[in-house]
Amino acid sequence: MTISPSFAQLTTIGVGGRIARFEQPDSRVGVIESVEDADSKGLPLCVIGGGSNMLVADEDFMGVVVRDARRDIMVLDEAAPVEGGDTTVHIAASAGANWDDLVEFSVTIGLEGIEGLSGIPGTVGASVVQNIGAYGQEVSSTVSSVEVWDREKKVVLELGPDELGFGYRTSALKRSMYDASGPVSRYFPTPRYVVLSVSFALRHSDVGTVSFSQLAHALQVEVGARVPTHLIRQQVLEVRASKGMLEDPHRYDGDWMKGMRREENIEASLHALRRTLDADGWDRNRFSCGSFFMNPIIDPISASSLPENAPRFEARLADGGKGVKTSAAWLIDQAGFHKGYALSDRAAASLSTVHTLALTNRGDARAAEILELARTIRDGVRSRFGIVLVPEPVLIGDYTF
Repeated sequence: MTISPSFAQLTTIGVGGRIARFEQPDSRVGVIESVEDADSKGLPLCVIGGGSNMLVADEDFMGVVVRDARRDIMVLDEAAPVEGGDTTVHIAASAGANWDDLVEFSVTIGLEGIEGLSGIPGTVGASVVQNIGAYGQEVSSTVSSVEVWDREKKVVLELGPDELGFGYRTSALKRSMYDASGPVSRYFPTPRYVVLSVSFALRHSDVGTVSFSQLAHALQVEVGARVPTHLIRQQVLEVRASKGMLEDPHRYDGDWMKGMRREENIEASLHALRRTLDADGWDRNRFSCGSFFMNPIIDPISASSLPENAPRFEARLADGGKGVKTSAAWLIDQAGFHKGYALSDRAAASLSTVHTLALTNRGDARAAEILELARTIRDGVRSRFGIVLVPEPVLIGDYTF
């Protein structure tokens, strides 16, 4: 009898029901065959990466979960300065490669472009679906091309940046799971386009630009300063650790997570925890989906009604018009949901005690409890500010938000 894990064993928040069938193909062809087999049988399909950006229902998942077991990272051209001043270096990684392993690899060989994205949990494949971003960088700014399996046309495609339709925490890949009314049952919870590999265009440089004020403050430099990339990476890991936003490295001790991340990189996370918190043990603040809500982008008129001290950043609305991005964490706190907020003293789910943007599993929470807390916060923010917060994780199960 084949034993399958539960989503609780695969996700960073540690909740979710049992899985009927779990597959870990270790080849490109194997990934395609696993996806095709599930689709041909009409079975629900979930292609999972690091399990960091999903909240899965407590009920059993009566379908197929596929996790790409490939961890390849390759330099596609010479990783050294070339004549003529072109410093571009292309690297590629399999969809199953750990994202932070890729960041560490690029910094180690002297490449600039993704060092600010250090410590973000998940895989390379998921990074482009979500268009991950942090500390002044987004993955979309470095993506050269993405190789995908098109589940509808049943062909392998290579998509360029224009076709990927990147936006704030979204892409054409992610949008293929939804229509105007919500998830598209034909594909959800996996996009129409399953990522097989990603190529990146980075720059040959061992220094990077500090373009985010919080990071600049931590490094004691001005915004725009050029700083060694290994120092940027180290500081990003420590800032994330201080906010409970660094993935818990102990999860890779579990049987179902072993081998998904390089051992030296796990040690780097432990080192950041020791330097920042003087501890590297289990911490329930790290049992989360990361940022649960996206920072809202609103029109200028709506932004003018916010209190004067509300954070404001220039942004673009979905239609391309001028918008204003504000802080979801600030809205949550100002609506009365402070760090550590829970629905009751005995609740198994609460806001992180160090960051209002993370909803955490305090030990034995169920997905339904996490969702109830999220709805309460959403409704409170809407009542106070008239702004509807949108979840960042993919919500998998028979419920609506």
